[in-house]
Amino acid sequence: METLRSIIEIASVFVLPALIVGFPLYGLLKKVPVYEEFVEGAKGGFQVAVTIIPYLVAILFAIGMFRASGAMDFMVDGLRPLFGLIGIPPEVLPMMIMRPLTGSGSAAIVLDMINQFGEDSILVKMVATMFGSTETTFYVIAVYFGAVNVKKTRHAVPAGLLADIVAMIAAVFVVRWLFG
Repeated sequence: METLRSIIEIASVFVLPALIVGFPLYGLLKKVPVYEEFVEGAKGGFQVAVTIIPYLVAILFAIGMFRASGAMDFMVDGLRPLFGLIGIPPEVLPMMIMRPLTGSGSAAIVLDMINQFGEDSILVKMVATMFGSTETTFYVIAVYFGAVNVKKTRHAVPAGLLADIVAMIAAVFVVRWLFG
């Protein structure tokens, strides 16, 4: 086990530099004008950024209103009894509500919980696991669907939220199982 850990640590040092050097070298071997393609891709990326700005502003505004209005606290208080019955600590509810909306807001929740409970707390381990194993579903939908002007998301939102809910519930029980 220790040998495997050592191999992974050594390999992890070389992965990023290998990718940074490897892709351009591969392009050169295939006779691709690497710099020109890079510049063309950067232009496309800039165009996408300009296209999604209205969607980003809208989602960030909505999140700000949600938190400032007190709706977050109201929702947490309403869900507290239900989640208490199934063994989910009420302290992790703000993360469960905020994570599908915003990455920076959920990162702030993790930081607040670290300051409140300490980095080795089981609650912090739960929210950190939620942070790492879920997605900012509404943000991703707004950005990616907005970038290609998709207006009807069909099953994307329910599927994304279902995946988030399952991952968050699993995070609570797996962390409790591993760290007790």
